[in-house]
Amino acid sequence: MSTENLPQSPGQRPRKPRVAVVYGGRSSEHGISVVTAGAVLRAIDRTKYDVLPIGITRDGRWALTADEPERMAIADRRTPSVEELAESQEGGVVLPVDPKNREVVYSEPGSVPKALGEVDVVFPVLHGPYGEDGTVQGLLELSGVPYVGSGVLASAVGQDKEYMKRVFTSFGLEVGPYVVIRPREWERDESAARKKIVDFAGEHGWPLFVKPARAGSSIGITKVDDLSGLDEAIAEARRHDPKILVEAAVSGREIECGVLEFEDGPRASVPAEIPPPDAHAYYDFEAKYIDSTPGIVPAPLTDEQTAEVQRLAVRAFEAASCEGLVRADFFLTGDAKFVINEINTMPGFTPISMYPQMWQASGIGYAELVDRLIQAALNRSTGLR
Repeated sequence: MSTENLPQSPGQRPRKPRVAVVYGGRSSEHGISVVTAGAVLRAIDRTKYDVLPIGITRDGRWALTADEPERMAIADRRTPSVEELAESQEGGVVLPVDPKNREVVYSEPGSVPKALGEVDVVFPVLHGPYGEDGTVQGLLELSGVPYVGSGVLASAVGQDKEYMKRVFTSFGLEVGPYVVIRPREWERDESAARKKIVDFAGEHGWPLFVKPARAGSSIGITKVDDLSGLDEAIAEARRHDPKILVEAAVSGREIECGVLEFEDGPRASVPAEIPPPDAHAYYDFEAKYIDSTPGIVPAPLTDEQTAEVQRLAVRAFEAASCEGLVRADFFLTGDAKFVINEINTMPGFTPISMYPQMWQASGIGYAELVDRLIQAALNRSTGLR
């Protein structure tokens, strides 16, 4: 879709495409999503696009919010929330479910619903379940509204670490040892489920990383050094997701690579290296977002290693049928092999996040990156493709 030929009434000047930035959400990554939205709102070219900020509260209400990016930053080691930005504590935004109608409606109890105008594209900067996992993507497909990023299947695969790893393995990408404990296993026999993890530790050794299977931003992850810390780690992971993933530690350097879809297909950025954070046991939530542990961009790799990790990042993008953007995370082991850890279909997207930093080092600044993603979404249809 051309940005200069949007539907209009006779005699009217061509209108700008309308971008709905949808953020917040019901997952434990709510606050980071708000921070990401603030950065995206600052970067969108207002001479080129109209913008409609829509926040999803922690209880799932779609709220009309203030377009005030300065209020959407981490302050005093605390992340912001949609509830703080909502123009009303009761009003709700409703997307159309008719693909022929893209008009968004806002309603409050006791008031006549108000039309907010048509939306041409949605930029969903949601992280975690109920947003990054294909659920919102499915809603937008039903509504016939184009959106930034991967579709339903790729978003779901990118969120569920078990099936992500299964897809990667089937495409010849090497993953580290892991074991999955599903909710029914806990319900059937908790002691047998726990023994499954203990046996895995006996085979692969300590430490282990106990994770929610469908979460991100390193939330709910515990590095477990011995048996004494296992139960607490399991409880913490299950607090975020009833399905957990337990991974053996992979000894190696942490290398990340961004993938961006261009007109001729996906391309990889220069890679980055995440050095071990001094004040943290691993690259956890606090190291990423609160203390902003800096990555090394570009990563100090040989030309051959750089080319290889870029190839594998694009391979992972295509294996999961991704669209738009992906950050692929690897370990470079002592025997010079790249082991893929995971992909993020909507990676951290603040200017200090690794994905934008890698593209900045590759020659594409933050504002241009945002514009490219919006343009790609405008030119991509919904439905089977």
